[in-house]
Amino acid sequence: MTDDGGRTGAVGGTVAAGGMSVELPLWKAISYFRVLALCYALLRYFNSYLHFLHPVAGWIFLGALTLWTLASTRAFANPQRCTWYVLGTDLALAVTGIVMSGLTDSPARISHGAPTLPTIWAAGTVLGFAAKGGWRPAAASGSVIGVANILGHGGPTGDNLHNIVLLMVAGCAIGYVIELARASEATLTRALQVEAATRERERLSRDIHDGVLQVLALVQRRGAEASEGAGSGVDFAELGRLAGEQERALRALMTGGPLPAQRAPRSGAAEPPDPDAPHDLTALLRPYADERITLSAPGTPVVLPGPAAGELAAAVGAAVDNVRKHAGERARAWILVEDEPEAVTVSIRDDGPGFAPGRLGEAEQAGRLGVSQSIRGRLLDLGGTAELYSVPGEGVEVELRVPRKGS
Repeated sequence: MTDDGGRTGAVGGTVAAGGMSVELPLWKAISYFRVLALCYALLRYFNSYLHFLHPVAGWIFLGALTLWTLASTRAFANPQRCTWYVLGTDLALAVTGIVMSGLTDSPARISHGAPTLPTIWAAGTVLGFAAKGGWRPAAASGSVIGVANILGHGGPTGDNLHNIVLLMVAGCAIGYVIELARASEATLTRALQVEAATRERERLSRDIHDGVLQVLALVQRRGAEASEGAGSGVDFAELGRLAGEQERALRALMTGGPLPAQRAPRSGAAEPPDPDAPHDLTALLRPYADERITLSAPGTPVVLPGPAAGELAAAVGAAVDNVRKHAGERARAWILVEDEPEAVTVSIRDDGPGFAPGRLGEAEQAGRLGVSQSIRGRLLDLGGTAELYSVPGEGVEVELRVPRKGS
């Protein structure tokens, strides 16, 4: 953050970070206004220069004003280029033109309210100060121009006071609006950062739930089998492989490095060979089917973008894991895939004992995030919905719906 007068560092930072600021259209409008105001000043002087006492001096000033306006057009179109030095030069040129107007024009014309050499071009200077620093710099620059009008061109006449009031009101109003826009933009930026951080935490929670907690549960079950003497056929090589992968993943998370590639347990869903390529959802769900779980899908491929297909399959896998853990050893489940023109819907239904109302909230408070993160969180990221229906004694139905557009 640079100290270009105290307030513009945040503006430049916002523009650099976001690529676009709400102020940029205003800066461009000020740049266009200065060019149009220059044309107006040249036209007014061309129609009246013969009535001036020293018309050559007026043409010299307007020539310098033209060169400066064209040279500073790019600076006034961008808050980072328009420094306080540029604005100070602009203000000095406006004051010079006003003072020269009192020296080159005739007293009779001045007393009848003749405009100054820069005319409305001086208003662009005040608008530049307003856009750069807010209403206070706008009021200060407007006061300087007002004093120059009173002392150098006609004194405290009615027309002068009227023009000064209009200039001050316009400059301060624009400056105040700019300050409000900056505060709103900063608040929106902070909100987006908080939302991004929250979504990243949810993603990590899903990864940990689907990886670390699943492996720990596997360790607990197979350890119990081995301790009871019934684990002679347990594949401890696979158990070691999974534990090693999760250990490396945890180290990567703690050090901030990239997550190592992990292979799913052999009973899990297949992973797309190219995560970014379109993939058949049915192929990802087929490994979940066994003697207890029936998969029903259309005869044609259900194609989704790779990331959407992978996330939806992972959510289905979390629902299937819940069936195996909580529905009982004899419970059956059915996975139904519906391919619609606007969305893909996957329903997972079991004939287990179901759960009582409020049970999901209790599980989430206890730190069991299988439904809230691995299922609902994934569907929320895809722009879809996840609905759970259950009546005690009548099983559970999970309906996952992903829209094709925007997934």
